Amino acid sequence: MSNVDISQYKVRKEPYYEAVGTEVDLYEAAYNARMPMMLKGPTGCGKSRFVEYMAYKLGRPLITVACNEDMTASDLVGRFLLDKEGTKWQDGPLTTAARFGAICYLDEVVEARQDTTVVIHPLTDHRRTLPLDKKGELIEAHADFQLVISYNPGYQSLMKDLKQSTKQRFGALDFDYPDADIETSIVAKESGVDTETAGKLVQIAHRTRNLKGHGLDEGISTRLLVYAGQLIIKGIEPIAACTMTMVTPLTDDPDMRDTLNAAVQTFFG
Repeated sequence: MSNVDISQYKVRKEPYYEAVGTEVDLYEAAYNARMPMMLKGPTGCGKSRFVEYMAYKLGRPLITVACNEDMTASDLVGRFLLDKEGTKWQDGPLTTAARFGAICYLDEVVEARQDTTVVIHPLTDHRRTLPLDKKGELIEAHADFQLVISYNPGYQSLMKDLKQSTKQRFGALDFDYPDADIETSIVAKESGVDTETAGKLVQIAHRTRNLKGHGLDEGISTRLLVYAGQLIIKGIEPIAACTMTMVTPLTDDPDMRDTLNAAVQTFFG
């Protein structure tokens, strides 16, 4: 067994999370059943923060993996490495979580190759095992282990989506941007701006979200609203802060930028 200080993965400070429904109770029940969970929702709506909050609430270590198209199965489960003493096995993050009972969070899992995601299958059914073929070892998952994955369905194509054989191994929660009042509270709390300013930022975001599929792939996320608020608190003029965080990152199309800038001018001009 690898010598790992699992305490390094503990979430030591309570993350700020504003519940928008029954998601906290539902997730807690799923964890108590050790049900694998899938979180679905747009970019920057709070999926990762929710997992951090739940790990803190449940007192479990959290190992997060940012998935990408170059990620291999070995990146998840581990590999043999050479050092001055010879060949040594190094557990990957999924293996570490399964051994020691952490929550393993695979963020944007569809970015990984499908032949990579298949390795999670034995951990997500009645077996709760992880075969390490290269090492000739079969790990039985710790009683406290749970697997959580997330992705943004709005970005997926037929060529880049989870297989049904993977989807049907998970319970799922839908996430979206909060209602205006809750989102205003979140932006004010996270960035430090006053409620009036936070409300204006949220109203701009709501206008852009109506443009999804009509020139924008995504509207302005809650995360970007917090960024704008943080710049305003630092003394940056609101229009410049909004342009930097809420217009320029979203699009390079001149007409769409004009539309977004007009929305900013409406509230801060």
